[in-house]
Amino acid sequence: MNMISAWFRRTLSDPQVVLLIIVLLFAVLAISIFGKMLAPAIAAIVFAFLLDGPIGWLTRRGARPMIALIAVYLGFLFLMVITLLAVLPPLVDQVGQFVNDSPKMVARLQAGLLALQERFPELISESQVHSWLEKLGDEVANLGPRLVQYSLSSLSSAVSFVVYAVLVPVMVFFFLKDKSQMLGWVGTFLPHDKPVLEQVWRESLERAGDYARGKVYEILIVGVAAFVLYQVLDLRYATLLAVATGLSVIIPYFGAAAVTVPVALVAYFQWGMSSDTAVAMIAYFVLQALDGNILVPLLFSEAVKLHPNAIIIAILLFGGLWGFWGVFFAIPLATVANAVIRAWRDRTRGGAQAG
Repeated sequence: MNMISAWFRRTLSDPQVVLLIIVLLFAVLAISIFGKMLAPAIAAIVFAFLLDGPIGWLTRRGARPMIALIAVYLGFLFLMVITLLAVLPPLVDQVGQFVNDSPKMVARLQAGLLALQERFPELISESQVHSWLEKLGDEVANLGPRLVQYSLSSLSSAVSFVVYAVLVPVMVFFFLKDKSQMLGWVGTFLPHDKPVLEQVWRESLERAGDYARGKVYEILIVGVAAFVLYQVLDLRYATLLAVATGLSVIIPYFGAAAVTVPVALVAYFQWGMSSDTAVAMIAYFVLQALDGNILVPLLFSEAVKLHPNAIIIAILLFGGLWGFWGVFFAIPLATVANAVIRAWRDRTRGGAQAG
């Protein structure tokens, strides 16, 4: 007990560490309590955070700050319009088609597995086939309704849709334009001398910010490449599968493996055990290999050095707290947590040595 009490006294006697704890607790509590009410503002802050990198890149290459801001902002608006007009309608339509066709997919897969079991009874038992099909049928049958339910709950009315479609872009512009003034205003509530907090903030912007922006580029590149690939192969549900393939890069290690199942299921439902199915699966694996071995090293030259278990725990923790955005920012948030721990440890060690 004396060791623990001495650690608390040493830690809490440092005003910089206390300030860091207070800011972190306030941020977590504010998001947890007011997150739903401030969802448009939080979404605008996230988009502004992601767009700040391209603006800085253009500015460093000689563009005037306001010109760079307007150029990046117009590109952001263009992507939003393309998403709303060109991606969302076929995506919703294909979700409905997938829901309607899912019983046929399961029936065809059932026939194929039963035929395989008859040819190789020593490898696969009939009870195993029925168990697999029962679980697969439940997952496929629930996938479409979950997607529809999620989309309806996210935009439950025309009013909320207008709020997100109009208010968020406006707020993004002002967050980008008046970033310095807003950060200065927040800084007035904090002590002038705050080296630990500034260290964490600086490291978070450098590493977590670059990672989040790189991940957005990766999603867009992989999603577009997957859509072109599925269209060339004439694979059904090309938009739906392309969106799933693009989003699969959010979750390292497991995202690509998870999307393999729907791609294989759709290809088998469309072509059966044929060369077309084999070509589709080979093309999918080649796309994932190019992403992992070429695109990721190009986008993330300064990789976030975290242990795989730390990444998995971060995805589970932050995804459970904040849903999709928690999953998307799991690795940046883990990087922030790592920066906090490192700054805290350096501060306490420095204080102990000084003492």
